[in-house]
Amino acid sequence: MINIKLNAEEKKGQISRHLYGHFAEHLGRCVYEGLWVGVDSPVPNTEGIRNDVLGALKRLNIPVLRWPGGCFADEYHWMDGIGPASGRARMINNNWGGVEENNHFGTHEFLRLCELLNTEPYISGNVGSGTVREMQQWVEYMTFDGESPMANLRRENGRDEPWSLQFFGVGNENWGCGGNMRPEYYADLYRHYSTYVRNYGGNKVYKIACGPNTDHFHWTEVLMREAGGLMDGLSLHYYTIPSGNWFGSKGSATEFGTDEWFATLKNTLYMEELIVKHSEIMDKYDPEKRVGLIIDEWGTWCDVEPGTNPGFLYQQNTLRDALVAGINLNIFHKYCDRVKMANIAQMVNVLQALILTEGDKMLLTPTYHVFDMYQVHMDNQLLELQFDSPEYTYGDVSIPQISVSASQDSEGAIHLTACNLHHAERAKFRCHIEGANNRQVSGRILTHTSLNAHNTFEQPDLVAPAAFEEAVLKDGVLEFELPPASVLVLSLN
Repeated sequence: MINIKLNAEEKKGQISRHLYGHFAEHLGRCVYEGLWVGVDSPVPNTEGIRNDVLGALKRLNIPVLRWPGGCFADEYHWMDGIGPASGRARMINNNWGGVEENNHFGTHEFLRLCELLNTEPYISGNVGSGTVREMQQWVEYMTFDGESPMANLRRENGRDEPWSLQFFGVGNENWGCGGNMRPEYYADLYRHYSTYVRNYGGNKVYKIACGPNTDHFHWTEVLMREAGGLMDGLSLHYYTIPSGNWFGSKGSATEFGTDEWFATLKNTLYMEELIVKHSEIMDKYDPEKRVGLIIDEWGTWCDVEPGTNPGFLYQQNTLRDALVAGINLNIFHKYCDRVKMANIAQMVNVLQALILTEGDKMLLTPTYHVFDMYQVHMDNQLLELQFDSPEYTYGDVSIPQISVSASQDSEGAIHLTACNLHHAERAKFRCHIEGANNRQVSGRILTHTSLNAHNTFEQPDLVAPAAFEEAVLKDGVLEFELPPASVLVLSLN
């Protein structure tokens, strides 16, 4: 029996809805075929954006969407993607497969997608191969409401009113594909470029600096020391690789056994250590926690599906990915005082995608369902939980068996999310609730008897949430039992 004490009177901070953010890069079939099919496509669409994907994404109440990259961002020149589609410059996507980009999906199309989704745009600017002037003009083009060359160009291209742009990234992975820079050099570039990311009218830009790759703590130290006062957020990238081998075989997305199951969950739990250690450095220079830690690339990275372009990063998505998603979201909640945004990589057809498409067909992955189930936490107050997780031991290595988070919404409902990481053992819970008088409980569970179960175009609903009716709430005590390899959401009203 796992005993949990939940104190509804102890609020630990607000779980920003932006922790449920997404990422769409010009990579493989994420944008083209995944989000964008064009106005002349036989696939039903709204202004070129495919309707089935649009409808599925709307159901998630997506708070923020990052675009156009990724590595693509530091080779993207935004003026190539405006004006009549027939006249837009073509380019080579040097980072992802060497394919030709026609730039039919550009600034106007992306911001229209955000409008249709009612989501905040998060745009990554080009520091690696772009100029200060180019970045300044892009922000002016999007947000200035007066008379200027860029505002007038926007009007010529069919948009009279400026857009609201809340989030802007000054470069991406500048330690790697964004220029192979030293932190000292990038810190100076950030200070330079960010000066010209201006606030026009009532639009206020939240400026995000390129932060570290995984455990590059020196990068965080230098950026916070040299430029912390000029940024609103600092990014962090960490991918869960099943094999732990970045440069060799990462492991199959679907063909794995218990060894790979355990290793993947162990590797994803490293996210908490990274957050803690980078936050300690940030605290030294920013004790008030004004600068947000922005985890704008995270998720599983496996070998591509056999027979697909290795530069397209197309992988399937199993029950294991659902556990990775649930665990990480619970971790982000725990550190919501510093972690202010997270963007899973990526939205459609790439890496740990929420949606897969093939021609005019679409399916929802187990990761999609976790985001759907967990969205009840958005903007809630994080509640204090006290518990000791039993150990999940495999061989001579142990990790916590459970991952749990709880929040309370503005109407007093309590939402509890729990993951059972163990591949074979059930987990029985008794939760003692203080400071609340909730009387009814309902829930949804995502699980399957096969660890590598996944949805296909032939069986699109093989892994899908089901009602969970086995939880009992009586006299302030909540009891329930989780099967192995499962993700659960309970709501107490």
